[in-house]
Amino acid sequence: MPNSRKGTILVIDDEEIMREILETLLAREGYDVRLACSGADGLELARATPFDAAIVDIMMPGLDGIATLDELKRIDEDLAVVIITAYASVESAIAAMKNGAFDYITKPFKNDEVLVVVRNAMERRRLVTENRSLRQNIQERYHKFGNIIGQSQRMRHVFDLIIQASPSRSTILIQGESGTGKELVARAIHANSSRSERSFVTVNSGNLPADLLESTLFGHVSGAFTGAVYPKKGMFDLADKGSIFFDEMGNVPLETQAKLLRVIQERDFMRLGGMETIKVDVRIIAATNVNLRQMMEEGRFREDLFYRLHVISIQLPPLRERKDDIPLLVQHFLAKYGDENRKAALELMPEALDLLTAYDWPGNVRELENVIERAVVLASGHQLGVDLIPDHVRKAPDFQAPQFVVPPEGISFKEVITDFEKQIIESTLEAAGGVQKRAAELLHIKPTTLNEMIKRHEIHPRRRRIPAKDGEPPAGDRTEPEPAAAPSGARPLTAALEEK
Repeated sequence: MPNSRKGTILVIDDEEIMREILETLLAREGYDVRLACSGADGLELARATPFDAAIVDIMMPGLDGIATLDELKRIDEDLAVVIITAYASVESAIAAMKNGAFDYITKPFKNDEVLVVVRNAMERRRLVTENRSLRQNIQERYHKFGNIIGQSQRMRHVFDLIIQASPSRSTILIQGESGTGKELVARAIHANSSRSERSFVTVNSGNLPADLLESTLFGHVSGAFTGAVYPKKGMFDLADKGSIFFDEMGNVPLETQAKLLRVIQERDFMRLGGMETIKVDVRIIAATNVNLRQMMEEGRFREDLFYRLHVISIQLPPLRERKDDIPLLVQHFLAKYGDENRKAALELMPEALDLLTAYDWPGNVRELENVIERAVVLASGHQLGVDLIPDHVRKAPDFQAPQFVVPPEGISFKEVITDFEKQIIESTLEAAGGVQKRAAELLHIKPTTLNEMIKRHEIHPRRRRIPAKDGEPPAGDRTEPEPAAAPSGARPLTAALEEK
């Protein structure tokens, strides 16, 4: 088919004079026009050749316009179909529009009217095609990162940064709470870089003492320390021409930080106990779940190393700030653990998904993955219901602001807020079984902050005794947390308000 400047149009009409009029009119406007004298002939052309729009007469012998419209939409659901009717009846126009027609024109028609409708139809086709292409590009672009799952705006921003940063050799700092997927992002950066065929080496920065960490990173010479009988290469040797990933960079000791700075600046290092300078070409990617800037201000992290690492920064959002991704993540984990446990076609019930969406996920994606894995393992059927959701997710506290009317004499705002803050802490401690660390996670504050607030409000959590199991001696000291109780003299919030 010859190329057209404006697009291709199929005209289906049983009247020869009408076909000729439309062909002359549309061809003069720059459209490529194909003609068919019946619905069957038009469908045959549509199956063989893609069209941008179709003009179909509603009254034709054999296959009429409505039936032809239905078949055209089955062939190409995005095809813009314009119906021509000799009757200016609302009924026929409504029937055509309900069946997917883009618009209709009535005989006798004006040339300008036909051209306006066709231009609108072609514009719609263009927009639909562009949107479809955009959706496809988004899927390809935002699902090309292995196990990083997400389509929310926050995650799209992360994916854009990965795409932009991967080709460079600049150091990258990935920041985010524990469980947000920092190592997955680091692997995606490596996989989308020119170093993808080389090694990706992971260093667990917080698991080793300083001397052993340096030996692990840079290697050592024979006799460098007690037990160093043989020389050994380090992780930087393994990562040469590739990438090295420092998980939890904030745990690296200060003395090791100085040597890392040299590797970044000079691209060389010396083995532990050695004097020889070894050149290396390594891309450094670091991750942290702590505030390195604050550590720098406190003297616990080198300022020069911080700015060397902070060339490109990627901030991973916690799961509570991208809850739109939870259904997508759930489907991914259902498929993953369904395959592992040989359970096919698993489905999470809507009420269970509602619970997962309402929960704040202090453990982020890792915690969600654990919950889904547990549900899959314990599931006895294909449908996973609320009963398979752990208690701590189902019974997460849902605080509601108190409803009250300010009395005529007014209230003390400071006292009301203080009382409400105290009630929140007491309720959360009760929900967390008296465990302050868990309560701090539920409140999204640091444990030290919560501890200070507990002391300020004079909250004294009690602990319940645990009954001894059969066959066990009485355990006078075995206790479990009791719900926190207010100290003597404390007033409930409602009472405080009533007194006001």
